[in-house]
Amino acid sequence: MKSDLLRWIVCPICKNGLTLERTSDPTSPDEVMSGILTCTGCGNVYPIENSIPRFVPRTTYASSFGFQWQRHARTQLDSVSGLKISRDRFFKVTGWPEDMTGQIVLEAGCGAGRFTEIALGTGARVFSFDYSLAIDANYRNNGHAPNLCLYQADIYHPPFAENTFDKIFCFGVLQHCPDVKGAFMSLLPPLKHGGEVVIDIYNRHPWIYLLDSKYWLRPLTKHIPNERLYRMVETIVPLLLPLKETLLDIPYLRTYLAGFIPVASYKRKYSLSPEQLLEWSILDTFDMLSPMFDQPQRIEDVRSWFNEAGLTNVSVDYGPNGINGRGTKQ
Repeated sequence: MKSDLLRWIVCPICKNGLTLERTSDPTSPDEVMSGILTCTGCGNVYPIENSIPRFVPRTTYASSFGFQWQRHARTQLDSVSGLKISRDRFFKVTGWPEDMTGQIVLEAGCGAGRFTEIALGTGARVFSFDYSLAIDANYRNNGHAPNLCLYQADIYHPPFAENTFDKIFCFGVLQHCPDVKGAFMSLLPPLKHGGEVVIDIYNRHPWIYLLDSKYWLRPLTKHIPNERLYRMVETIVPLLLPLKETLLDIPYLRTYLAGFIPVASYKRKYSLSPEQLLEWSILDTFDMLSPMFDQPQRIEDVRSWFNEAGLTNVSVDYGPNGINGRGTKQ
């Protein structure tokens, strides 16, 4: 943690300020590798480990995401794939400019940092947090950036004061929270008046629970230990992926049968190498089967959240990951 950033964070419970005690000799006077943050109000204590303030327990309902992003820390980075998959999605969904120098941006639920990498490239000062140990993968990928601040935190209790950020984005996260609407609403207090919030979330279309086999399997697979489930996925994906890709090439079967094959496929979507396609498939098949929560939403419900929150310039439409929502805080 950069020592001058203490002014940006507060106790996630009572929102009072924090004091810092270093517990290691600094390799740099500006960097705190380990230490203790103590709330000046309620007295809660939060450790700093590997330069990251930790505001949550090590084991959470999102532990499967920590596991997968440790295994696949670099799989989806544009800088590794050589493509612009994350970049295109980021700017398409947000509609933000490529130069955001001087702005302060919050990323809620960063995973291994595929979108962190893109946001950093805009020149904005980026604050990024995750509930799981995926935050450590993001640190390895992007921790060298001088304009990045990383935290392990709970989306329901973000460790930031009100009216702090010019922009907030949250991609691929809300559907995996136990209270989806509550998670969205928790993003708004740290947003400045006049600031923008952008989210995406899975779309709950009428036949989703019938045509997508992950919803049949997850009640069982989410209880399988991560290591064991991952080994199962590594075995099954190479066997089923060719069948899935064949079905996706046939229009009628693509619509009605492809979803019955419980593996992810990106051959028709991205120009990845065969090795990358297999790696992405293993990653996202595990991602489909392991989460404790997966709650897609109807577009009319997402619109109602933005209206209930009193946001203006609201746009809620279908997008690359289901539903995109944008709005401005009055």
